[in-house]
Amino acid sequence: MSNTLQKKMTIAEQNKALTQLGKTNSFVSALKDINLYPLKPTDLEILQINLGYLCNLECNHCHVDASPRRKEITTKDVLTKCLDVIDTIQTIHTVDLTGGAPEMNPDFEWLLEELGKRDVEVLVRSNLTILVEGKFKNYPELLAKHKVTVVSSLPCYTEENVDAQRGDGVFTKSIKALQILNKLGYGTNPELKLHLVYNPGGASIAPNQAILHNDYTIELKEKYNIIFNDLFTITNLPISRFLEYLIAEDKLQTYMDVLANSFNPTAAQNVMCRNTLSVDYDGNIYDCDFNQILKLQIATEKSKNIMNFNYDDIKNRQIIVNQHCFGCTAGEGSSCQGALT
Repeated sequence: MSNTLQKKMTIAEQNKALTQLGKTNSFVSALKDINLYPLKPTDLEILQINLGYLCNLECNHCHVDASPRRKEITTKDVLTKCLDVIDTIQTIHTVDLTGGAPEMNPDFEWLLEELGKRDVEVLVRSNLTILVEGKFKNYPELLAKHKVTVVSSLPCYTEENVDAQRGDGVFTKSIKALQILNKLGYGTNPELKLHLVYNPGGASIAPNQAILHNDYTIELKEKYNIIFNDLFTITNLPISRFLEYLIAEDKLQTYMDVLANSFNPTAAQNVMCRNTLSVDYDGNIYDCDFNQILKLQIATEKSKNIMNFNYDDIKNRQIIVNQHCFGCTAGEGSSCQGALT
């Protein structure tokens, strides 16, 4: 990704830019054409909890705009209420912990202990480098102890591409962390799942997930003796730092045209906002973590915040969409669990 100076955009500016793009290719119109508008939720299966925007990295593509300078940290009160919701809604089978670097939340260990008492799969989205730094060096053992599924960002299998996107030295640290996880049984023990995440380095949609999975498998095994379970491909959505990059490079309209022209009706049926809720550091609820960053809060009367959770209210809502949603429906589709088709 280019190092062109990028103007820092406010949330309002981002939403205005996305809305204006709808004058040519409208995501709402695309949904109407397949009789899917208004977009409605299915059963709530995944509760995604953002543990804060604090991170040890500051990646070019980060839609959360996370960095070591961010101060937002999810409180224990919010996390406790999330546990209550998990206990109440029997259809929730997965709890997805994300950030920033979720490991940096001061209540991270406590939360893993509490989630371990519940019959849910716990995912931790790790940038890997945090697992070989300072006090977090013992966290691989902590994750293994609680049989946490590790979903780790590795946007390429080459050092040059990873460091260009995420910072100098990130690839080397990531490989070291993956090797440590492998030694603990991740990737071989059925109870210790290790998934990798790929996202494009620039203005293009994610390639075929199965083919790329095979490429990763061969390259990482041959060069670093690393094994993993699945590869998730995630298309970069035009928000936050990536939106700023697209505007600075005068590529926004071109990229949006690529996404819109690659609209996949099957992917639209399976978008993650239909079975997932996203909770931010203040307990505010969103249809997905992309809407969270754009502050497009859930369209409910009673359940704007996890502290006022009302499932009847939530399951009858209309999901909030805008032009960035084309990123989730382009090609094979894109979600936090990878391709949708």
